[in-house]
Amino acid sequence: MATRRIPPIQCLLTFEAVARLRSASRAAEELCVTVSAVSHRLRQLETHLGVRLFSRGDFTLTHEGETYLQHVDTALAALQQMPGERAAVGPRRLRVAVTPSFCRQFLMPKLELFRRSYPDIELTLHVSIPLRDVTAEAADLEIRYGLGGYTDVEHRLILRDVVTPACSPAFLDEFGPFDGFEHEAECARVRLIRSPLEPWGNWYAHCRLALTEPLNGAQFNDLGLAYDAAASGFGVVLVRHKLGAAWFDSGRLLNLSERPMRSPFGHYICWAPGALERWECAAFVDWLQGVLP
Repeated sequence: MATRRIPPIQCLLTFEAVARLRSASRAAEELCVTVSAVSHRLRQLETHLGVRLFSRGDFTLTHEGETYLQHVDTALAALQQMPGERAAVGPRRLRVAVTPSFCRQFLMPKLELFRRSYPDIELTLHVSIPLRDVTAEAADLEIRYGLGGYTDVEHRLILRDVVTPACSPAFLDEFGPFDGFEHEAECARVRLIRSPLEPWGNWYAHCRLALTEPLNGAQFNDLGLAYDAAASGFGVVLVRHKLGAAWFDSGRLLNLSERPMRSPFGHYICWAPGALERWECAAFVDWLQGVLP
């Protein structure tokens, strides 16, 4: 084996620490060296390899960095084994709690990409209830849908969206035409589909209408089910453009307004303090942000 191709061990240890801790100062403290020594070792490793390992100042890994980190983790784990000691085997397990519609529309279509990028991570998805922050089981990461400002976890906004009324072509033919749902009379005469996840009261405020939240009409606590109900002719529903893209693109739902409302609700990825020190947690957060629209 040509030893000149093997980077110095201190560079590998520094790279692993920075990738895991996402901080040069914390890595320096862990390795008992200076921050300048950490920076020097990273530059030395990148020069040795001929690739960039980090893409930004917040120590986000490049694609090459993510791939190389897997090799480094495996190699360091092997070196930690004492002679005669049985090596521990098995993938890194990651449990993610996610709301149903977000999972169906954004995660499931991309899971093969995640598997290809991180074959050593065994991903388990749990169901969480939107707005109530309740998960079926304990999770390492949680995707919440709500207003943010959570005090029990650290969190990062990952998806904002705009909202407009929508209905099926058949419903429009039968009860239309409509004029953007910006008038009280139109909102009052049409069958509205309700959901606490996207209240009509927000739309009324957006259009400056003196109306209160409707008390009658079909109601759903899952946005995907609400969109399916509208596509089946139940009535008019408020649809998030990114989340509802599949319904719009297929023609099952038609946008009824040219004045979209910025929804106060967003999707946030949340974790307990210190969770992102595990490289599989940090890798999933970065990957998810990269694949979202």
